[in-house]
Amino acid sequence: MKFHLRDLTTETRNRNTEELDKFSTMEIVQIMNEEDKTVAFAVEKELASIAAAVDLIAECMENGGRLFYFGAGTSGRLGLLDAAECPPTFGTDPALVQGVIAGGEKAIVRAVEGAEDVEQNGREDVISYGVKAGDAVVGIAASGRTPYVIGALAEARRQQAKIISLSCNQVAQISHGVDVAINVVVGPEVVTGSTRLKAATAQKMVLNMITTGCMVRLGKVYKNLMVNVQVTNEKLKERAKQIVAEATNVSTDEADVLLHKADGDAKLAIVMQKTGLRAEDASRLLTQYKGNIRRILERNHNQE
Repeated sequence: MKFHLRDLTTETRNRNTEELDKFSTMEIVQIMNEEDKTVAFAVEKELASIAAAVDLIAECMENGGRLFYFGAGTSGRLGLLDAAECPPTFGTDPALVQGVIAGGEKAIVRAVEGAEDVEQNGREDVISYGVKAGDAVVGIAASGRTPYVIGALAEARRQQAKIISLSCNQVAQISHGVDVAINVVVGPEVVTGSTRLKAATAQKMVLNMITTGCMVRLGKVYKNLMVNVQVTNEKLKERAKQIVAEATNVSTDEADVLLHKADGDAKLAIVMQKTGLRAEDASRLLTQYKGNIRRILERNHNQE
């Protein structure tokens, strides 16, 4: 069956912006703002599927699996961005969440013509990145039909990984045979077919939910505090101090002392203060409970 771009919602013309080139600057930014307001509502309609994806991926991670994003163009860059944000935010190994883009690293800053058009390229990238059973793969394509992503998901399925699709069209080829399909229909773009706009915003919102939800499930967030933050600069050192103070109800000066004893590890400092244990013993507890502060404190409460 011959494929037509006009069949895709993301490729149809937006009636509100047909005279966009006649708009004043203020009118351009106003209409873009109005269109962007609809994105969160489109995401809301897919919350059940997003939650199912989070549960599936978190289960993989709890059992030693990894998360891979595969995409082309803007979708690929968003996957790379979300993956890159996990180590500084949640203290994860860079291998835990990985982004892969059609055309390789050079495609991050410059379009690689034709890289997304070959299914085999996606298959080969899945193999070269060592995707295996127990891992989770998210294929990202606003159109829902990118050959590279179709190939990546097909090979990931062959490797017995869990597979999730993320598109911005209701009927998406990449959703065929997946474990979870997320189709956020944002409607026509302000500039026809420019899916770097609403579609990309929707994709990043979903990716934020996926990784944040997974990290909360894995105990890398305590209450709503970023307790796994990596202290790599002065700003993050101050943030870690504030996190420890908030979590333990001590002053920032006391938090600074705790952090010094914990060698800059906010999570360890919190457990030390909450349990009264020395760093060595608190570290053993964190290992035993896979870094989950909540479970450690519940265990202490139950033993009292």
